[in-house]
Amino acid sequence: MIMLTYSFYSLIEGFFEWIISIGESVNGVPLWVIEISDKPGEEEPEPAFKYIGNVHGDEPVGRELLMLLANWICDNYLKDPLATSIVDGVHLHILPSMNPDGFLLRRRGNANNVDLNRDFPDQFFPVNNYVNGRQPETRAIMKWLREIQFTASASLHGGALVANYPWDGTQDKRKNYFACPDDETFRFLASVYSGSHHNMSLSKEFEGGITNGASWYPIYGGMQDWNYIYAGCFELTLEISDNKWPIANELLTLWEYNKMSMLNLVASLIKTGVHGRIFSSDGGRPLPGFIVIKGINYTVQASRGIADYHRLLASGGRYEVTATAPGYKSKTTGIWLDKAGTNVDFVLDPNVNRRGIPLRSTCECRWGTRSVIWDTHLEVYLLLIVIVGFLLFLCKRRTYSRLKQRQLAGPRRPVVV
Repeated sequence: MIMLTYSFYSLIEGFFEWIISIGESVNGVPLWVIEISDKPGEEEPEPAFKYIGNVHGDEPVGRELLMLLANWICDNYLKDPLATSIVDGVHLHILPSMNPDGFLLRRRGNANNVDLNRDFPDQFFPVNNYVNGRQPETRAIMKWLREIQFTASASLHGGALVANYPWDGTQDKRKNYFACPDDETFRFLASVYSGSHHNMSLSKEFEGGITNGASWYPIYGGMQDWNYIYAGCFELTLEISDNKWPIANELLTLWEYNKMSMLNLVASLIKTGVHGRIFSSDGGRPLPGFIVIKGINYTVQASRGIADYHRLLASGGRYEVTATAPGYKSKTTGIWLDKAGTNVDFVLDPNVNRRGIPLRSTCECRWGTRSVIWDTHLEVYLLLIVIVGFLLFLCKRRTYSRLKQRQLAGPRRPVVV
């Protein structure tokens, strides 16, 4: 579990902000994360969003803007409707610096001079497939995402002005547009950031201020694609400043240029998409099932604890949403997304055999780190128990018979070799 290292109660009644450490850098510097929510550390049927800054040590603007973002939200809760909706409706996590060692050294890589945005497992090439070969900062991020199911995220970089979305690489390593299954949704999210920015959308280099990563320049081992493939998290890579290391008095201007973009991107989690929970009609228990959108080859999994799901989708379209769970009958409904998100709860009926007895789920149900696999037929378990019991009875009876024969034959003589 993630270690809770420090917490404090905000000056605003009813609002908490937690500070946690998700790991350490090469030189032992804690990777501090700020969680902002009305109920931090608790599981709620709400989407979770994360911002990560300073992935590259020589790109500190994101680090500073994220601290300003946290302060602004805390100061404006219950005063500003956007700040209030984020605190009440989203679990926001902010990691200002993923690479504190590189920041102190004023260089791109970490203390081992490794580019952390090339250190994640890749879908096309077997780079970084060995856990022990990854950097501690990379391992901390991967462990963090095993603990928390994030809906979306963004990492902040410097050196350009554009919102970048997957895929970041191509199988043939050529520079061309390579779309992921959720290309339309990613373009929508990237446009939310770019369109809310002071001048990003006016870019002459990137149409609308957004770009497909592979179309710009392919990279491999990046954090963005890994989030989408392995963690079910929709991540953008945001280049927020042409100047990687601007002078200090420019920071407030950069903050004003990016403030609404940062806020609107987080708020888009509750303003768009389809959200809800999956339940069983047999007792009403939460089902950690799956959500599939017709025509999109990507599956979103509901959380293991309370079975809430948050499926991001581009606004302005009709979608066919299907909920499934092993051992249950799937259900499908149609939705229309205009300028607001929608909530749909699914209640699934269990599959039954010919006698009308529910077939137990074959899904993997988790309690902590242990797993229990339920078989499809309870009758099979009962039959196996009877068979094993009968075999044990026969074995015990045979052993007893042999012991009785030995007692009648007397003690054996020692064997001399």
